[in-house]
Amino acid sequence: MFMAQITSAEITKLRTLTGAGLMDCKNALIEANGDIDKAIEIIRKKGQAVAMKRADRVTNEGRVVALVTPDNKFGILLALGCETDFVAKNESFITLADIIAKTVLENKPESIEQLKELKVNNLTIADLINDKVAAIGEKIDVVYYRFLNAEYVAYYTHFGNKIGAIVGFNKAPINDQIGKNIAMQITAMNPVSIDKDDVPQDIINKELEIAKEQARKEGKPDNMIDKIAEGKLNKFYTEATLLNQQFIMDNKITVRQYLESNDKDLKVIKFYRCSVVL
Repeated sequence: MFMAQITSAEITKLRTLTGAGLMDCKNALIEANGDIDKAIEIIRKKGQAVAMKRADRVTNEGRVVALVTPDNKFGILLALGCETDFVAKNESFITLADIIAKTVLENKPESIEQLKELKVNNLTIADLINDKVAAIGEKIDVVYYRFLNAEYVAYYTHFGNKIGAIVGFNKAPINDQIGKNIAMQITAMNPVSIDKDDVPQDIINKELEIAKEQARKEGKPDNMIDKIAEGKLNKFYTEATLLNQQFIMDNKITVRQYLESNDKDLKVIKFYRCSVVL
């Protein structure tokens, strides 16, 4: 089939189906002799080739999406990564991230691998990502995914959807703003755990060693180093554990005090935080 026999309507249809560029669609149709299905396959293979070629690239940009079910008992947090901020701000990339998030919320997969096998209009999420790779020409992938079941789940995203968090509670707060405020706290302050008893031992050991090394460099007496390190560890707890942090909306109280002032029985049971910016 000659190039002249490829119509603009066929090219437009292929662009709608794949999101690929004008010339990519035109060339694929020429190679496929006007067969739309074959042209789609050609573009998909191009996307796979681009993905393989750029597999070692770092996705330092992207979009974080958090969603919860209408009953607030299940929430998801995921990040669709890409290489550049230009792509992250692209409307078609934003739409893809939102479509993936909505599909994931409805189907509740347990892993990124299962997530990619979910279907949207007869195409898997892996296919949709591959098509976007073919259209844009840089690495795109789901780089983070967590889900949370709880009596109540709240979420928050910030900084142009570069950072986000979901948080689960043992019961519904007296109003939704409380849950959102705690999710906002997690997003902004990046706690390592809910309380000091939840901090992993390897982090505690690392903080103590750093504190001891600093004390030695400052020339502190050997018999004071352990005490100084413990003091700095306690400061770390106030800065890095959620309930002991200053509440971002009122730094005169802690997050624990904020929760207790609203409902003494309300407890944070789990949270996840994700960022696509370094």
